Amino acid sequence: MPPENPSLLFTLKHLPTQSGIYQYFDNAGNLLYIGKAKHLKNRIKSYFSIHNESISPKPNLSPRIALMVSQIAQIHTLLTNNEQDALILENSLIKSLKPKYNILLRDDKTYPYIYIDKSLPYPRFDITRQVLKSPKIQYFGPFASGARELLDSLYDVLPLVQKKSCVKGKKACMFYAINKCLAPCEGKISTIEYAKLITQGIALLENKKELARILESKMQKLSTSLQFEEAAKIRDRIRKITQMKNQSIIDIRSGNYDVFTLVKDDESLNTHILMVLFIRNGRIVSSDFSLLHQDIYDDNLPELYTQALLNHYKNITPLMPDEILIPHFAFADLVHLQQLISSQTQSHIKIIQPQKGKKRELLTLAYQNALEILRLHKQQHSDEPTLIALKELCALQRVPYRIEVFDTSHHSGVHNVGGMIVYENNAFLSSHYRRYTLEGSDEYTQMRQMLERRAAKFESNPPPDLW
Repeated sequence: MPPENPSLLFTLKHLPTQSGIYQYFDNAGNLLYIGKAKHLKNRIKSYFSIHNESISPKPNLSPRIALMVSQIAQIHTLLTNNEQDALILENSLIKSLKPKYNILLRDDKTYPYIYIDKSLPYPRFDITRQVLKSPKIQYFGPFASGARELLDSLYDVLPLVQKKSCVKGKKACMFYAINKCLAPCEGKISTIEYAKLITQGIALLENKKELARILESKMQKLSTSLQFEEAAKIRDRIRKITQMKNQSIIDIRSGNYDVFTLVKDDESLNTHILMVLFIRNGRIVSSDFSLLHQDIYDDNLPELYTQALLNHYKNITPLMPDEILIPHFAFADLVHLQQLISSQTQSHIKIIQPQKGKKRELLTLAYQNALEILRLHKQQHSDEPTLIALKELCALQRVPYRIEVFDTSHHSGVHNVGGMIVYENNAFLSSHYRRYTLEGSDEYTQMRQMLERRAAKFESNPPPDLW
């Protein structure tokens, strides 16, 4: 930072005192950092020392933050009605703009749940990501993966109503002919007898080992009768189900917790693991993780966990936990974050930082799982030198762990389409591919239209490291 910066000095002397967000820019107009504050003037001034019209970083700052402050040439602020609104806006802008010194959590997942509506005479198991309005719905989950395989397996091993339209029919269909359904549409099974099938289905959801055993027997029969393609489908389902950590019992009686923890790997190229365990009724029902590729220090841990929790609890979901467990560290905005999440989810959820006891052991368990995932990731991925070389070749600010590739096509000037493929963490992600219908008359216009449409989605799907 130059010894004198009249514009920056003027801004620092006339900062607003309301709540809001602040943005730091360097001399070239590059966005360095986005933060939020209850009192913007006090927060921003905590970064700077002003002496004889000269500006410098405060001496108590960490080396990383001091380096950032030394690059600040402009400060922009945006006022909000309260600190909770500032939290939401900060998270949204970080995802859209990817400032250099902020941590970006790309994952913004809504996990699926399996549910059964017992208020219906012949209910079906199905998948939802939302809270449904019915007094007798029972939920199972959340499932980071495998929900569809579980559901298909239930309908494979039990003669349940296979389709929603079946109950509305008046005549038994093909599913009855192949022993997949007992034809409640013709009254061939009573609601009492059907309820017993539902009880069996719930038992299999809660005991996946037994479900896998039944599927193993079915797979063997198919293989013996030379139905190898069908046997292979069940084999893949069994593999998915057995990978789920759904019957691990935790010695914590019947608690409902979501456990978030971070493993930092200082030896790698900024590859870290953010792990989450979902515990319901004292059991691990699912787990998931995110790969992070940014510098993580003690002073930006609050930012990381704030993003993670705001992303995860942006909506009301079935089977909310009683408590969210995170590691113990200095977290000044914890109370405000808890209030915001409680408001968004319409619950009385608490955020706890346990330092001892059974809840602390849950954090240790999550940490151990994250360590193992990180170890396997480092063994399986050896392409980072190539990505580093690509970073240098393209003069990028960061290693391009996520790359989006675009192209357009047409047929004699009509039927114009565009496509996007995605490469992230050394793998092509086909589920993230997108196809665009375009209207431009030439390829430059078509490409511009496609990229503008992609950029319009940055808030929900942040930009990659390289296009």
